[in-house]
Amino acid sequence: MAAETFDRKAEDVGNIVFLEHVNFRVPDQQLATAFYVTALGFTRDPYLMVGLDNMWINLGRSQFHLPTGTPNHSRGRVGCVVADFDVLPERLQAADKWLSGTKYSHRVEKNHADVTCPWGNRMRLHRAGADFGFMTLGMPYVEFPVPTGHADGIARFYREIMGAAARLEGDNGGTAARVQVGHGQSLIFRETSDEIRPYDGYHIAVYVTDFGGSHAKLNERGIISQESNPYQYRFQEIVDPESGKLLYEIEHEVRSFTHPMYARPLVNRNPAQRQPTYQPGQDAFYPRY
Repeated sequence: MAAETFDRKAEDVGNIVFLEHVNFRVPDQQLATAFYVTALGFTRDPYLMVGLDNMWINLGRSQFHLPTGTPNHSRGRVGCVVADFDVLPERLQAADKWLSGTKYSHRVEKNHADVTCPWGNRMRLHRAGADFGFMTLGMPYVEFPVPTGHADGIARFYREIMGAAARLEGDNGGTAARVQVGHGQSLIFRETSDEIRPYDGYHIAVYVTDFGGSHAKLNERGIISQESNPYQYRFQEIVDPESGKLLYEIEHEVRSFTHPMYARPLVNRNPAQRQPTYQPGQDAFYPRY
């Protein structure tokens, strides 16, 4: 009997191994709590950033970082997977009483919900299922709108400079560059002819294995924006690897695989727990990835 063959490249993840967080400034920590914790059902990190000037929100292995300040306005959207999708509409509606008068909105479809935060940042919450493998709670993608004709150069940037697995895709939503950032996570750069709002400084954080190699290629092109510490640097400009043409801006907080916070275990709560219906031993939620 002939041996079964497999596409061994299908399981490659490339140099970028994990999308850890998306950072948005928010002007009001109380409204942020009402949105991210009460409405969405996520968990405030109990160990770090527990004051009034910043908040870290856990969802699975990933986070939102929410320092106090002038609000950022994302140009795209963040994709999230939730385990309790069927009860999500009730939470979203209940939060109306705290978030009315802001840009908060929500629309629920069969397998996803489009939600806008009090300051206009968009998220799509997905039902856990086959589209996202084993993930039951987490951040499978961040999507960005890019000018028509830029997706190919962006894919080449990530392949040639960041050493990531990146490919072009085409569907009813148009051409997009999909960059793999570890198991079950992607950055999606989708081409559009619509006007794209100016970049205002929000950022993403990723971990890489070839920390020095990526740094050298970025530094050669003069696009390192911050030398943070031995474990971290930042860059903001995505450029064509051949011509150097600026293709897009989004700050990347690039961390080494040896960073002390890599794969830090995160606390996730079970948002179904209520005082009147409390069930002992069910406070925590243990997501699959």
